[in-house]
Amino acid sequence: MNTEAALQPWNLAATNYGAVKHEKYEVAVLPLGATEPHNLHLPYGMDTLEGDLVGQKICEAAWRRGAKVVLLPTIPYGTVSNQREFPLSLNLKPTTLGAVIADLIESLVYQRIRKIVLLNSHGGNDLKWLLRELYGKTEAQLFLSNWYTVCQDVYEEIFERSDDHAGEMETSLALAYWPELVARNPDGTLAADEGKKALTRFEAVNRGWVSITRPWHLLTTNAGAGNPHAADAGKGERLMAVLVERLADFLVELAAVELDERFPYQGSANK
Repeated sequence: MNTEAALQPWNLAATNYGAVKHEKYEVAVLPLGATEPHNLHLPYGMDTLEGDLVGQKICEAAWRRGAKVVLLPTIPYGTVSNQREFPLSLNLKPTTLGAVIADLIESLVYQRIRKIVLLNSHGGNDLKWLLRELYGKTEAQLFLSNWYTVCQDVYEEIFERSDDHAGEMETSLALAYWPELVARNPDGTLAADEGKKALTRFEAVNRGWVSITRPWHLLTTNAGAGNPHAADAGKGERLMAVLVERLADFLVELAAVELDERFPYQGSANK
């Protein structure tokens, strides 16, 4: 076996020091997952699996176009405090998660990698505050991509129903890439409920004018928010193609650009 050919220099978990010591990486991608239930049919590690997969696909595509990008191992825990009533939902407080990410950023800066992309795979990981907190305190230039929002403008071209959590989009990805992990009934149908969500007593909350943290044992029946029954593998593959095209393009651009006093903006604001 040609072990050198089997290495994935864009994937830190799948390469070795013998290869890494000769590379000068420009961009690091840190995926962020979670451990929580996803309706009755998808695995607890769904967000982490998705972070791994999307990260691997976009980093490989960018690397093959010459971008010196490295995918870091996915953090498998996130903020799931509003799912605390479901068994084995494993929570990191936002400040704890932020501290872990900040430590990893410090390590990367010490390694002279100053372009860092947080690839978020879990809706509960609200991380924009962390970018603001670290601005001016680190040499790193930080970017945040919630990958599930990248396809919003073409979502209805691919999917029939909206997906908040464990619905059609996530189930389609699972059927495309991890079909063995999708639970089915004896007749072959998904072993999932319809993912209905309860309304609150307040119109302003129901219409999005006022926000709350949503206790998922009250919001849902079995942790699913979005009907998964129209999912199929082909839809998952179409979604992945959009993600790879858009995010790999960004990584290629990011790897190539120089850091200067105007980064990431062009020219002068006065022009």
